[in-house]
Amino acid sequence: MMRLSPTRSKVLSLAPHLALWACLIAQPPARAESSEPEETGLKIALEARERGAGFGNFTASQAMVLRNKQGRESRRQLRLKVLEVEGDGNKSLFVFDEPRDVRETALLIHGHRESADEQWLYLPALKRVKRISSANRSGSFMGSEFAYEDMGSQEVERFSYRYLRDEPCGDLTCTVSERVPVDERSGYRRQLVWRDRDELRVWKVEYYDRKDAHLKTLTFGSYEKHLDRYWYAGEMTMVNHLTGKSTVLNWTDFQFRTDFDERDFTQTGLRRVR
Repeated sequence: MMRLSPTRSKVLSLAPHLALWACLIAQPPARAESSEPEETGLKIALEARERGAGFGNFTASQAMVLRNKQGRESRRQLRLKVLEVEGDGNKSLFVFDEPRDVRETALLIHGHRESADEQWLYLPALKRVKRISSANRSGSFMGSEFAYEDMGSQEVERFSYRYLRDEPCGDLTCTVSERVPVDERSGYRRQLVWRDRDELRVWKVEYYDRKDAHLKTLTFGSYEKHLDRYWYAGEMTMVNHLTGKSTVLNWTDFQFRTDFDERDFTQTGLRRVR
């Protein structure tokens, strides 16, 4: 299975696409039949990243809906800031506004290409910042079906790739590729990713646990184009097939290239979150 070497990544890759969005543009990738499956899978991932580069920064609002197996719901409201970092992973800051018991709880992520992400959780009740270790990132993020690992960057260098097939996905044609985490501490053995051929938007990701059981499925919808270039999903749904629980993320109020204080993306800045 093909993975990107550090030297090649510096030449071919621009800015990373986000953990939870496909932001991608125009001409379709080269036909899968033109190269080996490993090369094709890597080529698709690299082109997706290149198309999503250059957004600079953005803010957005997020409504999180948690559903248990019986359909009972609880809701949370968050804010997100993302800062693009040239040549490395993005910096992301999630801040909870509602409900009251989690207000001002914040997650800071420094994504990296060649090493594990750094993640810190601010707990306002304790007035302290907790570092999330790489060994604990398969745990649930704030009671949702998203793991801390899912919230982090999905850098090309962090996976090996293999193109599997093309198949219909709704009215579109999607490529289906397998990606395997390089980090042995990952909670996943492998993932299957569906991207449409024309825009390379992600429509579905299947997650398989360390025993290769189908653990979760993430689906994307309500895509909108921003800055006449970048596609972002307005809705994401993660379903846990073992527990029957699900989490829906609804994204609104995207604003790009705003004035950011980069100090917000520091551990000290976490304590100032309001």
